[in-house]
Amino acid sequence: MLVLLALHLVMALCAPLFVRWWGRHAFYPLAIAPAAALGWAVAQTAGVRDGRAVVETYPWVPQLGLDLSFRVTTLSWLMVLLVGGVGALVLVYCARYFSDSEPGLGRFAGVFVGFAGAMLGLVVADDLILLYVFWELTTVFSYLLIGHNPEKRASRRAAAQALIVTTVGGLAMLIGFIMLGQHAGTYRWSEIVDGAKPSGAYLGVALVLILAGALSKSAIFPFSFWLPAAMAAPTPVSAYLHAAAMVKAGIYLVATIAPLFAYAGPWHLIVYALGGLTMVMAGWAALRQTDLKLLLAYGTVSQLGFLVAVTGAGTYNAALAGATMLLAHALFKATLFLVVGIVDHNAGTRQLGELSGLWRRMPAVFAAALLAAASMAGIPPLLGFVGKEAIFEAFLDEPLVLAVLVVGATLTVAYSARFVWGTFADKPGLEPTPVRKVGGAFFAPVGVLALAGLVLGPLAPVVDSYLSPYARLAGEGRYHLALWHGLTLPLGLSVLAVVVGLLFFQRYGRGGRAVGRIGVPIEGAEVYSKLTHWLDRGAVELTGATQRGALPQYLGTILVVLVAVPGGALLIGRPWPEQVSLWDTPLQLVVGVVLAAAAILAVRTQRRLTAMVLVGVTGYGTAMMFVLHGAPDLALTQFLVETVTIVVFVLVLRRLPAHFSARPLRSSRWTRIVIGVAVGVTMSGLALAAAGGRDAVPISVDFPELAVSYGHGRNVVNVTLVDIRAWDTMGEIAVLVVAATGVASLIFLRPRGGPGPRRRDLPKRRREPVWLRAGPTVHSRQRSIVFEVVTRLIFHTIVLFSIYLMISGHNAPGGGFAGGLVAGLALVVRYLAGGRYELDEAAPVDAGLVLGSGLFVSVGTGLAALLFGGDFLQSTVVDLHPPLIGDVHLVTSIFFDIGVYLIVVGLVLDILRSLGAQVDRQMEADGEAESPARREEELA
Repeated sequence: MLVLLALHLVMALCAPLFVRWWGRHAFYPLAIAPAAALGWAVAQTAGVRDGRAVVETYPWVPQLGLDLSFRVTTLSWLMVLLVGGVGALVLVYCARYFSDSEPGLGRFAGVFVGFAGAMLGLVVADDLILLYVFWELTTVFSYLLIGHNPEKRASRRAAAQALIVTTVGGLAMLIGFIMLGQHAGTYRWSEIVDGAKPSGAYLGVALVLILAGALSKSAIFPFSFWLPAAMAAPTPVSAYLHAAAMVKAGIYLVATIAPLFAYAGPWHLIVYALGGLTMVMAGWAALRQTDLKLLLAYGTVSQLGFLVAVTGAGTYNAALAGATMLLAHALFKATLFLVVGIVDHNAGTRQLGELSGLWRRMPAVFAAALLAAASMAGIPPLLGFVGKEAIFEAFLDEPLVLAVLVVGATLTVAYSARFVWGTFADKPGLEPTPVRKVGGAFFAPVGVLALAGLVLGPLAPVVDSYLSPYARLAGEGRYHLALWHGLTLPLGLSVLAVVVGLLFFQRYGRGGRAVGRIGVPIEGAEVYSKLTHWLDRGAVELTGATQRGALPQYLGTILVVLVAVPGGALLIGRPWPEQVSLWDTPLQLVVGVVLAAAAILAVRTQRRLTAMVLVGVTGYGTAMMFVLHGAPDLALTQFLVETVTIVVFVLVLRRLPAHFSARPLRSSRWTRIVIGVAVGVTMSGLALAAAGGRDAVPISVDFPELAVSYGHGRNVVNVTLVDIRAWDTMGEIAVLVVAATGVASLIFLRPRGGPGPRRRDLPKRRREPVWLRAGPTVHSRQRSIVFEVVTRLIFHTIVLFSIYLMISGHNAPGGGFAGGLVAGLALVVRYLAGGRYELDEAAPVDAGLVLGSGLFVSVGTGLAALLFGGDFLQSTVVDLHPPLIGDVHLVTSIFFDIGVYLIVVGLVLDILRSLGAQVDRQMEADGEAESPARREEELA
């Protein structure tokens, strides 16, 4: 089965290329994929007849206990036959339906084959999560197929409508699956069937949620409206998705679950009520349609309601009858949709009022349509008659349900007759419709499907032998499929439905005017339209009320929600520990008081620079807390990050006024103070709850031992970052690269710039000692010789220290992140002392190149482990004995740390070039600073 799914995937990917090579004839080789599924199912026929299951299992996500589990039994075997057989025939049909000039034909072909593969995976999946994955894949593919013509508004709306409705139902179904799987301890359906089953309200909720997904997929009331709208799709899509495949997914799910849970909770009430209501309402609506595809669409919805009521009954007779009708419906409805495609393609219209006399000009097509319509109406000796009689037999003990099914069957006969009459009959006062000749290849799929419904009717006992193993899942029964059971009540009801249906058509069905006077009481499309309109309007009003461009308002809204929701939960649940130790040492109290004082003063100050310094004090105070808690690595990193942050603030503050504005006004200041205090209290409560709510042993208790045995280092923090949790660090450095790209491109809306002109490109100075190569470019009022001398003396020492931190971080405080920050601070010192030209002298490279090199080194380290048979990012120890140096104990994770080091350096360099050098240029252009070039010219 996995091979079949892979074949569909390969064909779907190759489809655009095939269409480019062979045009519409590419559909012939693409039909190989579903045809292979059909052939595989035929090869399993003997085992299915004996009730054996075909099982395949492959590892998928072992950590979560998920496998690619496939299992084919009688019902799934039947669905594979339909998905593969009808899919192959429809693809052959597409080769004549479309022209080579059809826009997006390659994409359509690939999506169609992909849908067939997703549908195949859905019906053979034994794992509920895997079934859901394929379920949603069919939703996505159907969205693309229905919206094949994106330039048409109807196609776009229909595709979005189908996507929204089926996705919402699918999410509800997923919750039901999770409830079943968690209760059973497994998501394998075959194991759930054999294990302990939930009961009571829990089971009832799970079943309702699963039914929501099934009913939405199969267009059952109140979700019926999306399927008629989906007729905007090309006719082959309607023939496959909306007759034989996608809409059958919900029926398949109901039929799978019914033998096990049919008598639990509200199951019968839902399937009988909604199935019967859908059958009658959609059947009535079908008689009002003048478009052939819409007539069949509403007829399909009616038949799906019929199938839901029958397959959901959960008895032997109903299961056998439902499986038979499932087969019959796929055959006759696919045939009729393909007939509509031929008529529309060759006659140029599918309106009943414009077609006349086609039975003479298309005799073969007329014969196929007549057979399919007769099977849909339940006329012997077709398979539809066998299924309908079996359904009536199954519900003899439930007269109310039986009466509704007979009414639905009567309406089916009426709209079947309306279809045949409206498509092929001679209509008074209407000239015969001119048509083109129908080619043999175009008609062949239609003929095969129509003949299948005719042949399988007399072969009802053979069909019974293959489908009865599924029916026996619901219990034992004595009923068997046959074309003739004698003069029985089900036969009488079948005759009654046919006679009354034909009379109803004769009296009202031709014009549809009398039927049209009685409308459907609830139009799902209108309800959907109003709901989406109200949702859109609500979104506009909410956006207009909240998105006003005021950052304080945005922050206030976020913080109020934080206080109300998590804070309210804290007050209700009170999860914090009973005893709280306020401090371990009095020094922590002192640092805490300094933190609080700095925070309060930062809020009250009116100068931006003072506020920045006070905020920095809170950062350094936090670092001191780390020191007092015995976390030197965290403290070192916090000190360095705070220092770099202060530098960034200073660079930005150059372009801002020295003082804050007069706002906020006094009237709103107290509101902000209250919100701030409430947020502080809430966050403190959350911290207490998080610290006191742990009831399991932390995984970190094993990290010290793992750091030595697995990571070959004694610094637990650094080994965790570069080895034990290296995947997390990989994600974080990727975020750093994205942030650096944002700084370079978003702030100035321009590509990242490389280094500027080097010192040798500037005019030569005369008789003046130069401590920094670009020092003379700084204006005398901004230049400090002492600063330049100190920078000259300590720069290389700082860089060497950063490299030492990077290398020693595996066994001592440090690491690539801390080392990169130290190197970045060295660049900051060079920039502050000598300006942007000095920065370019210190780092004559593009920041993007440094960032990319760091990411390349980090990822390359992980890939190198794969080359030697290890896991991605797995490290090892290499002991070297070079002469003169001595023994070298090298851990390969150092290369990962080198990549982190380069990324941090590149980030700091990017910030200095963007917020530093670029701002310098802007200030010079605005006349706020003296140009270095002009200064050089004056001094030359």
